[in-house]
Amino acid sequence: MPGSVTWLPAVDAEPDDRPDGAGEDHPMRVVTRQVAAGPEGWTDERRDKVGGLFDGLAKEWHTRDGPGRHLPLSDALDRGAVDTGRALELGSGTGLVTSDLVDRFECVVAADLAMEMLRRAPDVAPRVRVDATHLPLPSGSVDALVLMNMLLFPAEADRVLAPDGALVWVNSRGAATPIHLPAEDVVAALPGAWSAVASSHGSATWCVARRAVDGSPPGGNAR
Repeated sequence: MPGSVTWLPAVDAEPDDRPDGAGEDHPMRVVTRQVAAGPEGWTDERRDKVGGLFDGLAKEWHTRDGPGRHLPLSDALDRGAVDTGRALELGSGTGLVTSDLVDRFECVVAADLAMEMLRRAPDVAPRVRVDATHLPLPSGSVDALVLMNMLLFPAEADRVLAPDGALVWVNSRGAATPIHLPAEDVVAALPGAWSAVASSHGSATWCVARRAVDGSPPGGNAR
């Protein structure tokens, strides 16, 4: 349902200007919108197709690493006031930013649909192959759910997050990211009342969403 988004000042940083940016009609952008809209957007056939796609990309995924991933994530965690407890990284891939999370949280689990991605990930946190529509975790057991360039499954995100938990959504190339949703769409897709702080860091965009309390926005640092 609609919620509030408080925009913090943008951070000027080196842009990610790779030429293969995605538009609104990119196949993965279509999937992203449909999956966020409801469970009917994620069929067994689509799951297998997406898993196979990312299995095939795993061998070269390391070439996508760079400051444009790490710095926006740090910015989101810092200004979104997310830095303690148990973190679940969904869509962890080959673990490009998993170590960043291990440095901040008491417990981190890295999860992905693509087994080939997980096989190439560093052994810095437990790695689990999952379909994010059915996470093998108790309800309310996660303090931070971190999704970088990852599909949003609203019902399951809502289920596993603790009552005061935070959903961290990062698109490393902003609107040019194939798997992209604006902050307002992330908040609107989540069941119940949510609010978020959001910003941009170079080319990246991010938001940190929490369940709304008395209509107030979640904590954040406007520096």
